[in-house]
Amino acid sequence: MANYTIGTLSSAGNAVTRNNFTLEPTDSRDVFKFSIGSTLDINLALTGISSGDDADLTIYRDNGNGIFDGNDTFITNSLLNSNNDESINLGDRSAGTYYAVVDRYAPGSSGNVSYSLALSTANPSNLLAVDQKLGNITSDITRSGSVNNTNTSDIYSFSIGYFRSVNINLSGLSADLDLKIIADVNNNRIIDSSDLVLTSSLGSTSAENLFLDDAGNYFAQVFQFASASSNYTLTFDQSTTTSA
Repeated sequence: MANYTIGTLSSAGNAVTRNNFTLEPTDSRDVFKFSIGSTLDINLALTGISSGDDADLTIYRDNGNGIFDGNDTFITNSLLNSNNDESINLGDRSAGTYYAVVDRYAPGSSGNVSYSLALSTANPSNLLAVDQKLGNITSDITRSGSVNNTNTSDIYSFSIGYFRSVNINLSGLSADLDLKIIADVNNNRIIDSSDLVLTSSLGSTSAENLFLDDAGNYFAQVFQFASASSNYTLTFDQSTTTSA
């Protein structure tokens, strides 16, 4: 088991990245120790998992001795299969020391597993770990989900081709959720200010709606306003356009 110290995460939400780490069959766990100095969100993103491999992500709270051990408090984990991204987005966590634990999933990996890890306190999350890959939108798609203080943000990746447009609607809300469309221009898997394409942030339980007709690769982010908790329905209604 390898141990790494990140330090105190910025309350401004600046992302901290640790890229190109490796888990081996004989050394299958990495532990990243970090702290927050006040009540903040905690976002973790495990990306770039090597093709044909699998790694999982877990977060614990330190029991006060400053050492990762069996007495630390388990909070939650992300256990998607294959080399899908793993993400943890927690709202309103109290000041203290935490551990982000990355494990090599042996049945799904044949050798060394490479990965990158990002951490932040941004609200909403500024990390682009994909929860669902929708691919190229050539027909209407509907997805459902839930956002709350143990999952403050959901990310969907998608693309649209030339001569197509997509109307993206977030509905079925019981509390205030908002919607962003993001283009990761520099492919750093962080939402930089220049990456924001569209935002819909109506109040209360109003449906959010965005229209996109530029070909490219995008991410849709569904996220809570304040500490809102709600189920949602996200629809991608596509249509064919004509050239000018």
